Formats: sequence, C-alpha cells, structure tokens
Amino acid sequence: MALFNKDYGKDLQNIDVLGEKYENYAEYDSSRISSIIKDTYALLTASMIAAAAGAFVAMNTGISLATSPLIYLVVIFGLILGMQFAVSRGANTLALVLLFAFTFITGMTVGAIISLYVSMGAGHVVTQAFVATAVAFGALTIYAMRTKADFSSWTKPLFWTLIGVVVVSLLNVFLFKSSVLALGVSAVCAVLFSAYILFDTQKIIRGEYTSPVMAAVGMYLNIYNLFMSLLHILGVVNRD
Repeated sequence: MALFNKDYGKDLQNIDVLGEKYENYAEYDSSRISSIIKDTYALLTASMIAAAAGAFVAMNTGISLATSPLIYLVVIFGLILGMQFAVSRGANTLALVLLFAFTFITGMTVGAIISLYVSMGAGHVVTQAFVATAVAFGALTIYAMRTKADFSSWTKPLFWTLIGVVVVSLLNVFLFKSSVLALGVSAVCAVLFSAYILFDTQKIIRGEYTSPVMAAVGMYLNIYNLFMSLLHILGVVNRD
C-alpha cells in the first residue's frame, strides 16, 4: 500500500511515482485519490471483519477489556497514537497490525454488550440497531458522494461538539449518574457521528487523507459510535 506525497506542483509533466508514469499532475492526483478511496474502504471492510471476530470471541468467552474502563481507555488511545506514529514513519505493516488490533478489541466491547442484551431477551434491539446503522451509513455515504454541498466548514463545530460529549459523558459516569442525561448524550452522538460520516466521506473522496489507515479508522469509529448510540436509544425505547 503506497502512501502518496501530495507536494507536487500542478504544472508538472511526465510524473514518475514508484514506477508509475503520469502525463501531468491532474492524472497523478486522480490516480492517487482513486487508490486512497479503494484502499480505505477495503481496510474498513477488513476492520469490520476484525471487529466481528472480536465480538464473537467476547460473546463466547465473556472476555472484554471494557470491564476495566481505565485499562480499556489507555489501550484504545495507545493504539490510535501508535497508528498515527506508524503512519508518520511510513511503517505501514505496523499501522495495519495496530488497526486490526484496535478494531478487534473494540469489537470485543460490542460483543460483551450484545451478550447483555441477548441475556435480557432483547436480541431484537441489537438487530434493529445494526440495520439502522447500516441504512444510515449507506444513505449518508451516497449523499456525501453526490452532493455539491461543502462540509469542510464543519471541522471546528464537530470537534467542539465531540469534546463536549466526552466531557458530559465522563461527568455523568462519575458524578451525575443520570439515565436521562445518558440518553440525551446518545441522541447527540447519533447526530454527531452521522455528521462525521458525511464529513469524513467527503474528505476521503477529495483525497484529503494521505493515509488509508487513518481514513479507515476514522470511518470505523464513526460507524462504531453511531451503532452504540442507536443501540442505547433503541434499548431505552423498547424497554419503555
């Protein structure tokens, strides 16, 4: 997998990159973007398979790092930072290993939660959340690819909303312990990560990601968090 360098002048002719020849910058850039899109969604598919494997292991063994929140957070953030470091150094094999370790571990968390729902006789809620997530992802992806709207201005609003959600979630876990607030956070997260799917899809198809690994992990997190939010919301709705 090649991680391409975008630092080429647009007036260059007869570009030669890793043995591939291009008549001009436009042809090279089009090929680069096409390659990143293909690699990103291939890695996203593989990441989903790794997550499914993690969920299967957790459902059949009961093992999940999520039972120790502090350890879980340290491992998750460590893997993300490790991926960023590996990509920056061009260590693509290490980046891939860390990507699949990350998705496998987060998949184990999903598996543990699914087991809980199944044990309560609410397996249908998991199915509803899965279908809703798949439909939302498909519809948002198609819209982002076809729309003429520009989502680049969403960078700061999305980031600060995400920070706010994290802060409120932590306060609720350790201080407020409110089920109503938790439901509100899940509702905000469902909207937030739907918006992130639009935002990141547009970045991917415009070639703004230079690494398919980071693009794939970003989109995976969008889908993961959207699913978890919908699962919580639907769980509360069905319980009531």
